[in-house]
Amino acid sequence: MADLNTLTLSELSDKLAAGECRSVDIVNDVLACIEERDGRIGAYLTLDRASALEQAQAADAARAAGACHPMLGIPVAIKDLINVKGQPCTCSSKILEGYVAPYDATVVSRLRAAGAVLLGRVNMDEFAMGSSTENAALGKTSNPWNLDHVPGGSSGGSAASVAADEAVCSLGSDTGGSIRQPAAFCGCVGVKPTYGRVSRYGLTAFASSLDQIGPISKTVRDSAILLDTICGHDPMDSSSIDLPATAFAAQLGSDPSLSGMKLGLPKEYFVEGMDPEVEKAVRDAVEHCRGLGAEIVDVSLPNAKYAIAVYYIIATAEASANLARFDGIRYGLRIDGKDPIELYGRTRAAGFGPEVKRRIILGTYVLSSGYYDAYYLKAQKVRTLIRDDFAEAFRQCDAILAPVTPTAAYRKGEKTSDPLKMYLDDILTTPINLAGNCALSVPCGFASNGMPVGLQIIGDAFNEEAILRVGHAYEQTTGWHRQRPEW
Repeated sequence: MADLNTLTLSELSDKLAAGECRSVDIVNDVLACIEERDGRIGAYLTLDRASALEQAQAADAARAAGACHPMLGIPVAIKDLINVKGQPCTCSSKILEGYVAPYDATVVSRLRAAGAVLLGRVNMDEFAMGSSTENAALGKTSNPWNLDHVPGGSSGGSAASVAADEAVCSLGSDTGGSIRQPAAFCGCVGVKPTYGRVSRYGLTAFASSLDQIGPISKTVRDSAILLDTICGHDPMDSSSIDLPATAFAAQLGSDPSLSGMKLGLPKEYFVEGMDPEVEKAVRDAVEHCRGLGAEIVDVSLPNAKYAIAVYYIIATAEASANLARFDGIRYGLRIDGKDPIELYGRTRAAGFGPEVKRRIILGTYVLSSGYYDAYYLKAQKVRTLIRDDFAEAFRQCDAILAPVTPTAAYRKGEKTSDPLKMYLDDILTTPINLAGNCALSVPCGFASNGMPVGLQIIGDAFNEEAILRVGHAYEQTTGWHRQRPEW
């Protein structure tokens, strides 16, 4: 096996443009790596080797004919809740076993148009409900840095595939931290775009007012390239915002100075119970940004403490409505009964895992008569307060620096018996989804157990340019992103 799979997207794009390698060479190296490692990591649910090589050959032919998109010929892994025509889309759930997507999600159509190579489907928590990829019904995924540890979730397969060099980059989705948290746990870069920046058409919905598709990659520049490719207005998604075309990658220069930028530090994000090693790594990163010329200012997000409670009311309510379509009638698993009610009950009982059932029941409860005003309506009002807190903070700064998670990646099974303890993993990421803002996770160090730590850079709505600039400057002047798991 050569080492093309270990290079970054931008490095491979430059090599392809210079004629120093072919897409077929890259894909062969990636496939060889998957063959060697994925039996231990379990990132992939399905992999179509023949199709990947055909796409690579087509990309090489297109480049020979003059095409030059930076994604042309680059292998990408796709989280298994994003529809790819002709491929399974199981959401890592038994209830969708056998389902084959009849259409492409908009982000997939845009990757195809750019000439990217779609590798296969990577694992996730069932219906994106989880923070460790342990709620996966069709396979288990390990963290490439230590196979006894979780990769994070719900986009655990997306992050693990990139960290293990089994994909050059990947797509995940972020409803409450599901891109940023696994990126932090696996030592990758992950971007949660502003709500409405990237089309959700073809994304299997968990919580429609919170879900957003985004990139996971080895560097900030790579994420910017992937974000440039997939974002933009889509009439098929009513929440998609019509904005001018982006050029995020082109705006990332070689000067790492942050002079003139004000970066906020919220005291509410350094929570009680945070691992001191995580806090130290993040505070060291803050001081590094100060050394690059940024002014560090204190900001306050007083309602962030309510985010977990608000999130697990709103997200479960929306999940209860969205998952009602999986009933055994139209597609997926079907277990017959004596009447439709029994068919529904038997199918859903066998098809959904315990965490999905837990959230459906909770969401149905908070939407039920007599409880709607007490829970769901009140949660929406507090959500507005959280959004207002961010708006006020961004009047004082250009971006906010914070930890991604209170701890580094933990051992498998450590939190599975206590769902509430698992939910608290999302305490630092859910406020951004509730507010609809953008955020970035970038590697900023390691805990003493050898697991990566992530710095979260939070931006105002549609100000991805600011978080990418800060992340790129930090990355250029540190070496954390260049450290890879040993094999």
